[in-house]
Amino acid sequence: MGFKNLHQDAFVLDSHCDTPLVLMEGADLGKRLRKGHFDFNRMKEGGLDAVFFAIYTSGKLDPDAATRRALQLISRTYDAVEANPDKVALASCAEEALENKKKGLGSIFLGMENGAPIQKDLSLLRLFYDMGVRYMTLSHAVNNEICDSCAPKEERWNGLSPFGREVVKEMNRLGMLVDVSHISDKSFYDVLECSKRAVVATHSCCRAIADHPRNLTDQMIMDLANNGGVIQVNFYPPFLNSSYAEKFWPLCDAFDNIQEKFRKNPVKYREEFRKVEKEMLALPRPSYTEVIDHIDHIVKLVGVRHVGIGSDYDGIEVTPEGLEGVDKLPVITKELKRRGYTEEEIRLILGENFLRLL
Repeated sequence: MGFKNLHQDAFVLDSHCDTPLVLMEGADLGKRLRKGHFDFNRMKEGGLDAVFFAIYTSGKLDPDAATRRALQLISRTYDAVEANPDKVALASCAEEALENKKKGLGSIFLGMENGAPIQKDLSLLRLFYDMGVRYMTLSHAVNNEICDSCAPKEERWNGLSPFGREVVKEMNRLGMLVDVSHISDKSFYDVLECSKRAVVATHSCCRAIADHPRNLTDQMIMDLANNGGVIQVNFYPPFLNSSYAEKFWPLCDAFDNIQEKFRKNPVKYREEFRKVEKEMLALPRPSYTEVIDHIDHIVKLVGVRHVGIGSDYDGIEVTPEGLEGVDKLPVITKELKRRGYTEEEIRLILGENFLRLL
């Protein structure tokens, strides 16, 4: 079977996409967007059958603001799906997603990125599950009430908090997947100890290839696989390539600083924003083949049943060369086939591994 037919026939799933942030800016996903990485038309063109929209809340928000923000993001997602019934439908389990594919519809799942919106209340966790949230990334860039993040130098809990242990147990009971992306190494191992079900890394790469705390060590990958979990490879170039990251981070910091000023005063900072953005985008990017390098590394460590894709589209400033948007996803199938993966193995990587956990 040719790679195009294989890609179309397989169930392709992306476990992490930050497009709800674009919805908050008023984007119409039913149209082909000039900016960003995702819309429903390009989803179809890229052969993507299911995507997890990330309900992301910043660690800078206070608890009530985080809960409100999460509700807004979920509501905007509901609205976008309802406005495009000929293109997509919501899904809350693997069976619904497979049925949607038969109908020619893409599936929109919900995943929560950062557990701050549940505050310290398990009833809120249950409420978000009832709204369709099927995984939760326990923390993001700051330590929260659940666990320590991999980003801060200081630790708050030395891993999971006592409340965090209750959260993991309740997620297990509900059938909500525990996502270990963004959390500290100690938090990671506390989760493996505490969870009675397989856990996932919905958008992470390999630290052996790109040395960054957001990525997983070989030992972590092996331990997660032994737990039955799956590592979904992130497309973010600085997580793919250390040499690129060294040049990128200073440009990214400058971009983040001017972007904040630009949002507050677009007229005053427009030219400076464009200049900094142009410098960042001009840096030669890693190729899409480096995504496959990380997949290869995981397969060599733990086998083909523990890896998939979690793009982080619309949550990253830059993409790999050749993977500029969701419509480019077939290049992954093409490269996997070129490297000698069998059709069955490619199907597992593209989505069946993650479906299995659902």
